[in-house]
Amino acid sequence: MYPPHLLIPMREDLTSVGFEELTTADEVVNTMENAEGTMLVIVNSVCGCAAGAARPGVKAALAASAIKPDKLVSVFAGADLDATAKMREYLLPYPPSSPAIGIFKDGDLVHFIERHHIEGRSAQMIAQHLEMALEEFCTPANA
Repeated sequence: MYPPHLLIPMREDLTSVGFEELTTADEVVNTMENAEGTMLVIVNSVCGCAAGAARPGVKAALAASAIKPDKLVSVFAGADLDATAKMREYLLPYPPSSPAIGIFKDGDLVHFIERHHIEGRSAQMIAQHLEMALEEFCTPANA
């Protein structure tokens, strides 16, 4: 576990652009069991690839894309252990990974970006990947 004061700017990096933090397993279950439409989930982390690529890439994709998910949520690996463990159940069959980014449609995981797809890539590369995924999975069926 990390000191809470250390995590504040990393949490605010996402909440400042509309992400809802899920900090308990019950919050994760409630969110996932009532999921309708599209949802972007980020497994946040203190690691350098979260700070240098994942969070900035997600924010850039959301700012640039005309197509947005209906809901934005995050869990924080290494901080909110129960929430992260519960979210990882919904991210199966993928192994635990942080940072990680998932797109759900009506509660089903339809796209997943694992840590090894984030490490060594720039925020711009993550943003481009995510923009394409948002366009593919978040476009309404009647559009």
